[in-house]
Amino acid sequence: MFRKFLYGRYGNDQFNLALIVLSLVVGFVSMFVSGIAGTVLWFVQLSLIGYWLFRALSRSFYMRRRENQWFLRIFAKFKPFFKAIGGFFSRMADRKHKYFKCPNCKARLRVPRGRGEITVTCPRCRNRFDKKS
Repeated sequence: MFRKFLYGRYGNDQFNLALIVLSLVVGFVSMFVSGIAGTVLWFVQLSLIGYWLFRALSRSFYMRRRENQWFLRIFAKFKPFFKAIGGFFSRMADRKHKYFKCPNCKARLRVPRGRGEITVTCPRCRNRFDKKS
């Protein structure tokens, strides 16, 4: 019976995933805000969850695909920013290597830690420079 209900429904996509993540963030923030602002954030969270549910159970594939394509176009502008943040945190967790920027072409270079004074050669522009690792 449940399968018949879900047959022909749109389901989840990237926009729905973003709606769920946004509703979790709003819910987390609303825990620390009291008064009218906390109530407003709670209603915003409920409306985001309601819109997610509406999109997931919708039978209008064409409209949901158009919304998802719109979201992907908007998100593509911010994707380099999120990738840079992710790269920053992964470099912070890397304790075996040290990272430098090439003074010539600004490429990010990774060298092993604890080698002392070394000569680094940039693989992109072949510039050589001395650094302490």
